[in-house]
Order: sequence, then C-alpha cells, then structure tokens
Amino acid sequence: MSDAVTLCECFARDGLQHEPEFVPTETKVALLDSFADAGFRRIEATSYSHPERVPGFSDVSDVLARIRRRPGVGFKATCPNPRAVRRALADLDAGHGADELSLLVSATESHTERNLRTSRAGQWERVTEMVELAGGRFKLVGVVSVAFGCPFEGAVDPGRVAEDVARFANLGADLVTLGDTTGVATPPSVRALFKRLDSNVPVVAHFHNTRGTGIANAVAALDAGCRNFDTAMGGVGGHPSAISYGAGLTGNVCTEDLVGLFAAMGVETGIDLDLLAKASAACEAALGRPLHSMVARAGFTPTPNQENP
Repeated sequence: MSDAVTLCECFARDGLQHEPEFVPTETKVALLDSFADAGFRRIEATSYSHPERVPGFSDVSDVLARIRRRPGVGFKATCPNPRAVRRALADLDAGHGADELSLLVSATESHTERNLRTSRAGQWERVTEMVELAGGRFKLVGVVSVAFGCPFEGAVDPGRVAEDVARFANLGADLVTLGDTTGVATPPSVRALFKRLDSNVPVVAHFHNTRGTGIANAVAALDAGCRNFDTAMGGVGGHPSAISYGAGLTGNVCTEDLVGLFAAMGVETGIDLDLLAKASAACEAALGRPLHSMVARAGFTPTPNQENP
C-alpha cells in the first residue's frame, strides 16, 4: 500500500484540555516546535475556549505568538463560538494568528447542550456567523462530534452525520472531521459511514481509544478511502477536565502507534520516526507520567533486516 496520509497532531489542544493542571506556555511551545520538526504538516495548537471554562488555554495568544512558523506547516485553533473567531482575527491582525480554525457542531441535541450550551439549530446559526466572520482568512475545519454514537442519546443516525458534513461543505469548510467522541465506533460502522459520504468532501477521521478500537477504526477508515487522521501523542485527551461524560480512557488514538502501524503497512505519513520518538518522550516528561503508547514502550516495528535472528 503506497497511499500517503496526513496526520494532525492534537496533543497540545485535544490532549491538554483533559489535563487538570496548567501546562506552562514555554512547554507547550517547545512541544509544538518538536511536532513540526518531526514532520507533521497539520498541528492542533490551542483553543479560543473561554479561559474560565477551559483555563488550560488562557495563553492561546502567547502560544501562537511564540511558535516557530515554517512553510508547509499549518497550526490550528478551535473556535466554539463567534467571540472566539473575533479573538482569532485579532491575533491574525497582530501577526501571530492560527492558520486553521476548527468550528464545532454535535450530531445530537443532548451533547450540543452539554458541550456547547445551545441547541443544534443555535449552533449551526453560530457556525454560519463564524464562517462569515472568518472572511476567507483561515482554512476552516468543520467538526461533527459524537458522529458514531452519543453518551446521552446512544446511536446516531448516519444520515444526520452525512447531512452535517454536506452542510459544512456548503458553508465552505476545507475539511470536515468526524469525531468518535466516546470511542463507540467499530470498523463496520466506520466503513459504512465513510462510504456514504460525498467523495468530494475531504474528511478527517478522529477516533478515541476508549474501548481499544481506535487503531482498528483508523485502518477501516483508511480502507474506506480516508486519508486524513487526527491523533495525539501518548493517546491523551478527551473532553475538557471540568466536563464529565463517558467512562474509562477518554483519549485519542496514539500518534506513535498509528504512525508505527502505517509505516509497517507502507503507508507514507511524512513523519520522521526518530524525531517522533523524541517528541513522544518530551510529552511524557511534560505531563510527568508514562502515557498510553505501546510503541513508546516496545519501539517501532523492525524492518526485515533489523529483526533478531
């Protein structure tokens, strides 16, 4: 298999939003620079969430001002509402804006109320306003949370998810992310949903490994034609630490493990494995604990001439 894929490294945003303690700005900046050094072309850097609700991102402007920019690398920030887009525009005008903005909806009413404090109709009104405010100055990434199942309502109609993807595309989104927010997807449900989507809309697979199925689901998405994936170093992440739903390990698919598997399968990621390993160790040092990557413990799959006799 020779297909190339693009991975967006999400440790610094989706990963850190689940952490109860503030990670110093200088640590975040050093990690983001190490991700770019390792070869990630898309990196989720931070969020314009309300600093009182998600205090871990109260330094959003400082982080964006201090990271090293380089050609071909896009840094993304999450925007939950129009006020967040206005903040993103102010940083852009100041010379240190994000390259991409994520705009969020949820596939169910209950999750929308819990996570975004509005209705689905209200959030789509916000998203429409946010797109207008952005004015074509950012790459826009639509996000559909709980696309494979909701912790409050259970099964989600895949037709509704497909409609949400089409709606984002009609608004001008450059990419649309499908989030398996509480890790309920299975390879059959992944293949079925991806195959019913409009092939002209680039879709990002965002799986959480809550039930140990994240890697299998990523391969199912790959087989269904997906070539964009969100991952996080060490498998960290989940909902903001002050919000509780779901159970068990809430984090994302481990970057190290998925890159290692893709490398063994012959799928090109553009990631330098040695620099990835160094960045992985730096993430564990930043959080002061071992994280969840299997590859971080065992190493990458040996090539034939590296195997032990």
